[in-house]
Amino acid sequence: MSLLQSWRWYGPNDPVTLADIKQAGATDVVSALHQVRHGDVWAIDEIEHRKRIIEAAGLKWTVVESVPVHESIKTWASDHDLYLKNYNQTLRNLASCGLKIVCYNFMPVLDWTRTTLDYELSDGSRSLLLDWVDLAIFDIYLLEREGAAADYSANITEQAEQRYKKLSSDAIQLLKDNILMGVPTEGSTTIEQLHKSLAIYKELGRDGLRGNLLKFLDAIAETCNELGVKMTLHPDDPPYSILGLPRIATSKDDLLYIIESRTSEHNGICFCTGSLGAGVHNDAVDILRSVGHRVYFAHLRNVTKSANNNFYESGHLIGDVDMYGVVKELVRINQKRADPIPYRPDHGLQMLDDLQKVTNPGYSAIGRLKGLAELRGLEHGITKSLDFMPTIA
Repeated sequence: MSLLQSWRWYGPNDPVTLADIKQAGATDVVSALHQVRHGDVWAIDEIEHRKRIIEAAGLKWTVVESVPVHESIKTWASDHDLYLKNYNQTLRNLASCGLKIVCYNFMPVLDWTRTTLDYELSDGSRSLLLDWVDLAIFDIYLLEREGAAADYSANITEQAEQRYKKLSSDAIQLLKDNILMGVPTEGSTTIEQLHKSLAIYKELGRDGLRGNLLKFLDAIAETCNELGVKMTLHPDDPPYSILGLPRIATSKDDLLYIIESRTSEHNGICFCTGSLGAGVHNDAVDILRSVGHRVYFAHLRNVTKSANNNFYESGHLIGDVDMYGVVKELVRINQKRADPIPYRPDHGLQMLDDLQKVTNPGYSAIGRLKGLAELRGLEHGITKSLDFMPTIA
């Protein structure tokens, strides 16, 4: 049984069409109703409408990515009960439509964070980059967070001071836009909103946020277990606390704590090699071996790290993540499952004709097509080689 080869689609307004996805070789689609405001219930008719569009193209909607967790749940604000009620109803509505794998994250305020969205590689393709000096510039000089400089090494703060003095107003605005972007199609946050959230999370702290995740899992457990819904927590990206905001899903220890604290089958992991691989403290293969029994969905991409823990997203088979080791372990786990594990080529280089197009950052067509082809070939080769062995190595 092969892994399920999936592709993220942002819906009818996505520059990449369902016909493109089918031609790329994917059989399944990962999608979400991004037009629904965070915290509102996803109506059955809207879910069914999206499902019909995907199926009419000869594809299958397999994973929901994502059903966003409202900030009031993450902070356990006074109105959290309303959003928990809505979340449970959305899960029931999705399950009634046959959608039972749901990806989510518990990152405060911001989703994945990068400082450059068009980093040019030596071959002329473009990638996403996180540069800690640029992040420090935003944090110290643009956000003006109290005590921000203390969170960076002297080397970083010195470089940030010198670089900031040379930045044009356009470059400053671009850096601000990149960091505050959020999820494509869902809108960005503002400096003012971020400051309000910083005060809340400073009081809440890492332990408070982690406790709220466990309370969230408890609050949806009955719905998930009754209907067979599998929740897959996406690791924090990058796997470090940033901008004074706590992060709780950054390492093997974090993920083990989460799945061992709540042992119900609904509490699963979205295994993202790029998010975890960006941390110098992480070994993706080792982590997968430890948490693989709870991995219900995978994001496969690679990263290359450099000085100051900077990293950029590289080709799917080229980078610091041992993709061979990861896929081999996924194949081993998959052979023990009744249902195949879906994965998608996560992000992709902007290249060839896509360099002239406007696309969602990380989600152009050709780079992901290349990534999917490479990953399919890698899986095929691993599976064929294991056919000659009595058991999987």
